Amino acid sequence: MLGLAAVSALPRPLRLFEWGDARLQARPAELKQQVVPGLSPLGLGAGRDGLLLVPRSYSPNRPAPLVLALHGATGTAARAVERLRATAEERGFIVLGVDSRDGTWDAIRAGFGPDVRFIDRALQYAFDRCRVDPERIAVQGFSDGASYALGLGLPNGDLLRRVIAFSPGMIPATETPDHGRPRLFVSHGTQDPILNIDRSSRILVRGLKKDGYDVTYVEFDGVHTVPPEILKQAMEWWLA
Repeated sequence: MLGLAAVSALPRPLRLFEWGDARLQARPAELKQQVVPGLSPLGLGAGRDGLLLVPRSYSPNRPAPLVLALHGATGTAARAVERLRATAEERGFIVLGVDSRDGTWDAIRAGFGPDVRFIDRALQYAFDRCRVDPERIAVQGFSDGASYALGLGLPNGDLLRRVIAFSPGMIPATETPDHGRPRLFVSHGTQDPILNIDRSSRILVRGLKKDGYDVTYVEFDGVHTVPPEILKQAMEWWLA
């Protein structure tokens, strides 16, 4: 799948090298350090970094689900983590929030590059410290973060088993072949004034289903947001 501008779902182009490599190398492994439950900075970048939220119920003796949370344009990891914090504590999953290197994610404006490399480092940081269930790793995002979650999730379905996209506008192109077949959850407000549903999710979901992806698609009467009931539905869909 290729998303151009903010709306198109077209076959892959011939000049693939322009779009960058979206492949992630980090994988769950033996723990190298013990983690203390709570919210802590990653310490991997100056200025723009990331956060790791480990719920109070976490135990290194029991692998936990993990979600990579991606913010929208001009957003931060803190905002993305805060959206999931209460549910994470209630349901016992780990949240890894990452700041984009610039105002939005690299592939939204150009091609995959520095953000992929930083996310890879952040994932390995989490895997080195947390006992993670490899069957329950997801990527979730809102707006530009949702577009990036789709663009990152499809080439890395063998790692990111579920993709949760709240109000995406596109699917960024990549030179990386798809690995695995992640299951997808997409939601969008029918009154969205920022990313019009007719020119984004409705086109994208049709294309994804045509390509054989398992897509759960939810429309709601609302604007560019993530209503609490949609968030709850998405988290239950993932953890089920």
